[in-house]
Amino acid sequence: MRVLDVVPEILHDDARITVVFAYDPTSAFNDGVLDLLRSLGCRTMPWPQLAECAPDLVISASENLTVPPGEYPVLVLPHGIGFQKQVPDSASAGTRLSGLVPDTLLEARRAWLAVSHPAQAAQLASFHPGTAGRTVLVGDPCYDRLLASGRWRERYRSALGVLPGQRLLLVTSTWGTESLAGRHPGLPAELLAQLPVDEYRVALVLHPNVWSGHGAWQVGVLQRTAVEAGLTTIDPTNGWQQALVASDLVIGDHGSVTMYGAAIGRPVLLAAFGSEAVPGTAGWSLRTAAPRLDTARPLPGQLEAALADHHPDRYEQVAAEAFATPGEALPRLRETVYHLLGLARPKQSARTARAFPLPAPGAAPPRSLLVRTTVIGRRADMIEVDLRRFPATLANGMAEAADSFRHLACDVDEPDTRLTESATTILVRSSVFATVDGRRRIAELLTDFPGARLAAVSVENGCLVGLRDGRTVEVNTTAGSCPDPGTAAAATYTCLRLGVPPNGITMTLRYGVLGQELRLRTHCPAAVDQLPASRDRTSTARGLPPSS
Repeated sequence: MRVLDVVPEILHDDARITVVFAYDPTSAFNDGVLDLLRSLGCRTMPWPQLAECAPDLVISASENLTVPPGEYPVLVLPHGIGFQKQVPDSASAGTRLSGLVPDTLLEARRAWLAVSHPAQAAQLASFHPGTAGRTVLVGDPCYDRLLASGRWRERYRSALGVLPGQRLLLVTSTWGTESLAGRHPGLPAELLAQLPVDEYRVALVLHPNVWSGHGAWQVGVLQRTAVEAGLTTIDPTNGWQQALVASDLVIGDHGSVTMYGAAIGRPVLLAAFGSEAVPGTAGWSLRTAAPRLDTARPLPGQLEAALADHHPDRYEQVAAEAFATPGEALPRLRETVYHLLGLARPKQSARTARAFPLPAPGAAPPRSLLVRTTVIGRRADMIEVDLRRFPATLANGMAEAADSFRHLACDVDEPDTRLTESATTILVRSSVFATVDGRRRIAELLTDFPGARLAAVSVENGCLVGLRDGRTVEVNTTAGSCPDPGTAAAATYTCLRLGVPPNGITMTLRYGVLGQELRLRTHCPAAVDQLPASRDRTSTARGLPPSS
């Protein structure tokens, strides 16, 4: 992906140059490489055929390569930030410095190593004297694009489904047993279980070696419940940069994505930091500068503290240690490539970094929610309520109190029948009905789901909430917009649990920094105006204890 990101930007419009992609079929991490190249229409060849090709230049974003004898140079681009960790050496039982090419290439004086900071050249020389004079300062094309993409931040957030008032948490992990994924594979699910869905979205960025080493199917199985609860898993070939720019906070480890997040000014919490990290590097500096996430303690308070304590230039010095020439990577890399090819540069000016395109849509919100409503203010016909909703597949139950109630709300399309059979409220979010048709649909829902007390649908001018005794409650916002069926049902349910007829009531729902003022009006009132205050029939399915 690093090669695909930069080569078109530096060789564009030059008919003198032909690019062919050689891939290594023996690599432990080659899963998906050939499929990706073919999907893009790239010409490919197996790596062993490189000896027959006689190229003029080899560009690689992997240093772990065996190049056939020849006179042509080899330019090695970093696929992360610098040379910041020790990784397993496929040629021995030990480890090697990530980014350092084999001795044979250094001894032949054929290798050129691109660096983003002069300190990296000194670091390499201390590890291997053969790198002296074989580095070239080009900068970091990915960092430059991240900076150029800053003005697209709101577009990325919208594309990923982040609503106004929501915070996007980016959980990122490198590969290996000491990575975040190796130490805390269940962290995305824990975050989703503890954070209200109206206030937070969670995205997961895993190192491509995790995807190729385990396979996309296995990754999907490992995160299945979290995905059902709303986790957005980012495709390793497209989208992590946009998600990083869109994020409000990064939870990571000693991998490069965490470092990029710090460099562009995001708050960072370290959930892991491996011993394989190399002292004296910019990544090691981040280890000292960034606070830790204690996964054994409740998470929301730690996240709030990290957000409150952060200032945009907190990691400015760390970034300065990693990137010496921001904004210059593509022109410098272009000059290097044409010099190694022995060609005159084209007359066209070098391109500069461009914003990343819009990412793929984020995950759909969870279909079933455990809802808690807490009355925080009440006078006459006005009620103020704090609303918290959590994915039902992960919720651990919530205690009720005198003015705090909980119920299970399920979308009609929820495939888990254990949830729908136990739901207090059935919702239809996917359609908007005429009022007459809405009442008919409510009757059908209450027949189809005999355990539900309420059913809610969207109608042309608001929402209708139907009760099992035949009443319907029309719910509108005072601003003239239409509430979603879930909030309309939560408002109605709260009135009933309070013993307040849901008629002529104005209710303000607070969730996070946002609020919504609703008006409730009952049609065809019946004699019963309240639910039993002592007990809700919220399911014990998924380990949700009944209310006390």
